[in-house]
Amino acid sequence: MASEQEVRAWTFTGGYPDTLKLSKIKVPQESEVDEQHVLVRISACALNPVDIQIMNMPTFTAPWGDKSPKTTVMDFSGTVVACPGGQFSQGDEIFGMAFKSYLPAGGALAEMACLDLRGTPAVKKPEGWSAEKAAAISLVWLTAKACIENVAPWVEKTQGKRVAVLGGSSSTGIYSILLAKRRGWKVVATSSGRNKDFVLEDLNTDAHVDYTQEEVRRAVGKFEPDAVIDCVGGTECIGLPSSKRYISIVGDKTGRTMMGGPYTYYDYLHPLTAASQWLRWAWGRVGLGEAYDVVILSPKNEWLEEAKGTLGQEQIFVDAVFGFEDAKDAFERLNSGRARGKVVVRVAR
Repeated sequence: MASEQEVRAWTFTGGYPDTLKLSKIKVPQESEVDEQHVLVRISACALNPVDIQIMNMPTFTAPWGDKSPKTTVMDFSGTVVACPGGQFSQGDEIFGMAFKSYLPAGGALAEMACLDLRGTPAVKKPEGWSAEKAAAISLVWLTAKACIENVAPWVEKTQGKRVAVLGGSSSTGIYSILLAKRRGWKVVATSSGRNKDFVLEDLNTDAHVDYTQEEVRRAVGKFEPDAVIDCVGGTECIGLPSSKRYISIVGDKTGRTMMGGPYTYYDYLHPLTAASQWLRWAWGRVGLGEAYDVVILSPKNEWLEEAKGTLGQEQIFVDAVFGFEDAKDAFERLNSGRARGKVVVRVAR
């Protein structure tokens, strides 16, 4: 059709990694973009575990699942080609998160993407940020910001103002620590020993726990945190005597390819885990234990604007940058669990 153009994109039909491949998709011509959308020439994308988790959902992997080609990846930076609604002008360099309220979320890992502005948080890129750094920030910043906002009412009213961040060298952990320190809170963070110096010196945490060498619950408990921010999953730090608030971005699950977040409340493949989380949430609501929630990011443009005013390039941590044709290698790096900071795919040549 004359109203569409063909571009290259990474798509999947079922689970990761078997069905992920470089394909061609169609996007609208510049003149056909409506006022609710923005057409973006993608410069770079950053990968997140949720991108893999979505590919592995039963909705797509089950025999009855949707096997049509689907685009993937949320975090992006790029140049505006068309934005009839006026939020941006042609040529603006922007960054944000391709977000939809229905599956599959994402769709930015393509040469061009037509994004729905009703769900996609996006703002202009600062001149001092590279395209790769700009792509690396949206999802993890918005998630970390949601975590901090959710624990703040409990932490701020305490004298010690102490918070534990489980998974301090993870991308969300990094920005949770930075935001907590900006508020003047004391932070203990967990990571492997190889990331100890990074967590203590680069992120300026007050204490570190090496989860490969120490009994995590006991070591974190010695810090007496007022709240816990969990970026890795599991249950070992739930119910610490000092903690009044427990926020997880993952839930109880620990597998990297399993869907986390609020989905875990409804995970019919793991009903006992889901029931346990619901019960824990209910107990907290009636004062029988710490207040517990599994949170998800809030797609707020004002929070991305805050990131622009808060972070310098040196505070945006990129683990590795891959070429567009090497996106599968980038996913493998992400899925290794060894990345410190974001894994980025450079789309534009």
